[in-house]
Amino acid sequence: MSEVQKVIVVGSSHGGYEAVQQILLDAPNTEIQWYEKGSFLSFLSCGMQLYLEGVVKDVNAVRYATPEGESAKGVHVFVQQEITAINAEAHTVHVLDHDSGEERDETYDKLILSPGAVPAEIPVAGRELKNIYAMRGRDWAIKLKAATVNPDITNVVVIGAGYIGIEAAEVFAKAGKHVTVIDLADRILPLYLDPEFTQPLTQTLSEHGLTIATGQSVQRFEGQDGAISKVVTDKASYDADLVIESAGVRANTAWLKDVVNIDNHGLIEVDDYQATSAPDIYAVGDATLVKFAPTDGYAHIALATNSRRQGRIAARNALGEHIAFPAVSGSSALSVYDYKFASTGIKESTAASYGIDSQSVLVKDSYRPPFVPDEAGNAEVLFKLTFSPSDGRILGAQIMSTQDTTANINAMSLAIQQHVTVDQLAYADFFFQPGFDRPWNIMNVAAQQASREIASTKH
Repeated sequence: MSEVQKVIVVGSSHGGYEAVQQILLDAPNTEIQWYEKGSFLSFLSCGMQLYLEGVVKDVNAVRYATPEGESAKGVHVFVQQEITAINAEAHTVHVLDHDSGEERDETYDKLILSPGAVPAEIPVAGRELKNIYAMRGRDWAIKLKAATVNPDITNVVVIGAGYIGIEAAEVFAKAGKHVTVIDLADRILPLYLDPEFTQPLTQTLSEHGLTIATGQSVQRFEGQDGAISKVVTDKASYDADLVIESAGVRANTAWLKDVVNIDNHGLIEVDDYQATSAPDIYAVGDATLVKFAPTDGYAHIALATNSRRQGRIAARNALGEHIAFPAVSGSSALSVYDYKFASTGIKESTAASYGIDSQSVLVKDSYRPPFVPDEAGNAEVLFKLTFSPSDGRILGAQIMSTQDTTANINAMSLAIQQHVTVDQLAYADFFFQPGFDRPWNIMNVAAQQASREIASTKH
């Protein structure tokens, strides 16, 4: 590695945190300046549901690192200090100290940007009303926690039925509120699961008292005494004492448009080594694309796992290595009441958007052998395998059960990344023990069925 004297890291969530840790591992004598424009270092929004439901008691515990802990390692941590401008040619950044109001310039040898994304706001009338919240960051977490026990809040409307929206909906339903979930798509979780999975999840949500209003477009917010009172869609209106917007995010990159190349979606253009168009500036996280293994192309997949990998790769390359970011499958998991599910890669319902020809098989099986009773930990498992009909290459998978079978998706993610075919997966070696699983792993069963279907079309 070449000697780098000073690295500035902007942003303290997943990508920024990992970049700092990698530099500490590989070049601990490097001067590291780490900037967070907010008042709290490295809050993890993905842990918010656990805090809101009371599993985690202290909001300040939902983090990777503390300023004190990082300072003890030699990192210069700057909280409530924002990088407002970058002079790429001069290798300087302009810093605004929100606490004191003072401004200064700092030099760098290498700059790693992890600007993240901010919640998208629906452009409709009534946005100025009170009690329209987001579900991202520590400040919103504290406000949302208070709302769960506020007796004046009875009706909660969640806009957006992706992961964040479903998490918010379950939190407030468990808190005794009447919850309505609105989404423009015709079903919940459309980017993560196919209809065979979302139908029972929707039924479960309904059985727990939630109103699922999919296939509806929000038209306006109506208020009373300056606060939200109703959400009006193109099909109905819903009483609302609180609205939680979770209809996607937008990259926090407007301030970078004259510094690095940004695409028409507001994402920073990076190469396979996380380098931007500006010399010695790297970018990671939700404001970038990642290499997508199922298509051998690129995709926008805003997951903590991707940001963390990018942070490590960017740091190593900033220190002088030449390591390409490995393609990912886009693996994720969530629970909805008793159901636990995970998915990776391409789904039958998303294949067309990637221009991919795909085929799928759906398998229902029991988690353990049939002689194991449900009360001893048995349950039905639903598994769907998506593959290329031409060569059998595995493109994606989904799994769901009231038992936790989600770890299977890690194996499927690796299979996608390694271009494994259904023929290879059909007899892959997985352990069997009746207290844990079936003699044939459900992944084997699905791959065997897929292999038969491919073979039948060739005869």
